[in-house]
Amino acid sequence: MALTKDKKQSVIEDVKQLLEDSKMTVVASYPGTTVKAMQALRKDAKAEGTTVKVIKNRLVIKAIQSNETLKDADTSQLNGQLVYAFNDKDEVAPAKSLAEFAKTNKSLQFVGGFSAEGKFMTAEEVSALAKLPSKNEIVAGIINLLNSPMNNALSGLNGNLHGILQSLEAKASN
Repeated sequence: MALTKDKKQSVIEDVKQLLEDSKMTVVASYPGTTVKAMQALRKDAKAEGTTVKVIKNRLVIKAIQSNETLKDADTSQLNGQLVYAFNDKDEVAPAKSLAEFAKTNKSLQFVGGFSAEGKFMTAEEVSALAKLPSKNEIVAGIINLLNSPMNNALSGLNGNLHGILQSLEAKASN
């Protein structure tokens, strides 16, 4: 069904807002992916705060051209059946969501991505980004690293106290 001019303008405005809010926008091709699989991708991505949309490339290009930050970005790769993943909280989440989906659906291939700074990233750069740990994993690692010396000190003290108690019990039993 063809979109009316008003509906197209509404879609452009929605995409423009998504692009402005997004820390990272990842683009992937999905030829041959079933509707059911795409619904599963949307559901899984939404759980991580990522919005996944299938939008006409012409409308996305118009939204990019009307965005101050992205207006000079390369849009030559935006052709064919493409899915767009947006996330306004985490730069890595859209790439991770699509990469996780691509493990079971080989038809999905990265095309590239747009950073919040307006730079077009290649498929290889997005793929490398998908391999990075998420923000939560990094925070957990830092907390674990900061707790490590305290845990080691407590373990050492507990070991010494246990040894002293065993010595006292041995003396008392003699």
